[in-house]
Amino acid sequence: MNEVLNVIKKRRSIRTYAKEQLSQDNLDLIILAGIYAPTANNEQPWHFTVVQNAEMLARINAECSRGMALSDNEWMRKMGANPAFRFTYGAPTLIIVSGKKEATAFAADCSAAIENMILAAASLGIGSVWLGLVNFFFNAEDSIKDLGIPDGYKPFYGVAFGYNSSEKEAAGPKRKTDVVNYIR
Repeated sequence: MNEVLNVIKKRRSIRTYAKEQLSQDNLDLIILAGIYAPTANNEQPWHFTVVQNAEMLARINAECSRGMALSDNEWMRKMGANPAFRFTYGAPTLIIVSGKKEATAFAADCSAAIENMILAAASLGIGSVWLGLVNFFFNAEDSIKDLGIPDGYKPFYGVAFGYNSSEKEAAGPKRKTDVVNYIR
């Protein structure tokens, strides 16, 4: 099977990370993959904020847990109230992807960039997990300013990156195959 398709099939969301930080070379390759994502009208409306500072990661984790603990959703409330829970799962790197508010399709463009970064990371032996719950941090006063997100951009999602600390390779869930119809 093609190498790209193998990476796609083997990629998993990783939720246990080693403390070892990513090399700058690997981080640059992951970001480059995001930059090369497809984009509506070639607007390239993304901005990437790389967070590797332990204090900022702790602040983001705490704010997300606080917001989750106040949620109407029972599952989310239980996770947020658990003092051991870390929204970033202990990953040493968090990349926040923001989109230019006036762009044609910044949500789709940023999602394509995230998928490219996740696949690039998997091809380099680096784990990742796409984090939607980071929105609890974005709602906190001053958080966008403290992250250095440029004016006119809206933070969209975060992705945790790091080396998987689990000894075993996770098996993926069975995929639904009855999701296609053809009109020929």
